Amino acid sequence: MKNVIAFLFLFLSMLGAQAKNDSTKVALLLIDIQDFYFPGGVSALDQPEEAGLKAKAVLMEFRKRQLPVIHIKHQFEPGGDIHGSVAPIDGETVIVKQEVNVFNGTDLLGRLSEMGIQKIVVAGMQTHMCVEAAVRGAYDFGFKVILVADACATRDLNNDGYIIKSKDVHACTLVTLRSYAEVITAEQIEKCFPL
Repeated sequence: MKNVIAFLFLFLSMLGAQAKNDSTKVALLLIDIQDFYFPGGVSALDQPEEAGLKAKAVLMEFRKRQLPVIHIKHQFEPGGDIHGSVAPIDGETVIVKQEVNVFNGTDLLGRLSEMGIQKIVVAGMQTHMCVEAAVRGAYDFGFKVILVADACATRDLNNDGYIIKSKDVHACTLVTLRSYAEVITAEQIEKCFPL
């Protein structure tokens, strides 16, 4: 009987260790949540404050669990600072990019590989540009991707005089990205973490 109890204890300990290890295989990628996208910035989006607050809520969940957070910052001025709602703290990675796709011309892929990341949670700005490129890129590199829809924002687009409203740009992009990612809301962020 002692052997059975010892075996069960060892088995349960291994399961607990595996769950702990699994939790370190998810990272948060915050894409271009920068001042120039907020009111008063040179490229202000539609309702970036709401998206920023949702991104902050997701960020706080990752910090609470001490999981990796990577801030992406597009090299652009004026207003290139990461917005205060999601400002990095000590220990969080900041990657500066010059292209739409964060995997292009940066060491992001290498960093994710070094950390053993298998699942990436994405939020940021703009939905139809850098967020979309990050989701597709991550999927193409074999990551499981989760996109937090309400923690993203975009703008109206002008197609030869035809104005596409930001809510439609956002919705169409999300529909397309469902082929590459699980799309959730910030309130569903618990789905990202192992039990």
